[in-house]
Amino acid sequence: MTAPLRIPDLHGKAVLITGSSTGIGAAVARAFGAQGMRVAVHGHAHPEAAEAVAHDVERAGGHAVVLRADLQATEDCAALVRDAHAALGGLDVLVNNAGGVVERRPVRDVDDALYDAITELNARSVFACSRAALPIMEAQGGGCIVSTTSLAARNGGGGRSVLYAASKAFVSTFTRGLAKEVARFHIRVNAVAPGVIDKPGKAATTPTHQIEASLRQTPMRRMGSVDECVGAYLYLASPQLSGFVTGQVLEVNGGLLMP
Repeated sequence: MTAPLRIPDLHGKAVLITGSSTGIGAAVARAFGAQGMRVAVHGHAHPEAAEAVAHDVERAGGHAVVLRADLQATEDCAALVRDAHAALGGLDVLVNNAGGVVERRPVRDVDDALYDAITELNARSVFACSRAALPIMEAQGGGCIVSTTSLAARNGGGGRSVLYAASKAFVSTFTRGLAKEVARFHIRVNAVAPGVIDKPGKAATTPTHQIEASLRQTPMRRMGSVDECVGAYLYLASPQLSGFVTGQVLEVNGGLLMP
């Protein structure tokens, strides 16, 4: 049996992970729990799943609280960050992971309501949660923000997902710009860009033929797993491992798209 990875400087630190009831966010929460961190597990549509992830965090040796918020509402973003800070007694790391395709439609068929739903979830939530976290991190002398962007931010996304891709491009550019703005406060800002990842609900949002086409172009010829994404978040959250890394987008895509 492989010994569990230990990153000493993460032990005891406080982290809020948005969208951590399922998928990559849940895997990241469990991984941070295994480092002995204090983890705020956020959910909205899947409260039972969030409770299960929190249980796993506790069982792994961390401390967990469960928080619920609708991140398509700006006021909920700010309240979530405040609640996490209060519940954890600090906020060292913010992981902006909440996001999703929402619905695939050609641009000509996208109404204002769908536009708002996609951009608010994927782009404005990252802005709003980061904005709320910055004064906290500045006051405590530093911190770390890691956002989840996407391969789609660079290649325009699959069929009928232009707004999703564009909103993730916002995340990538926002990451670089914010990193420059807050470096003097000892706050590092980075992002992870997963490629084709096998996660719950994948088939519901991505047609099979699109997945198969992507895999034919992927040198590793397979989808990645959510657990194969977590190392990037651990690395970027740790000052010991990535203390001189900021403004970067770390690609985790099996070689499907290379910088």
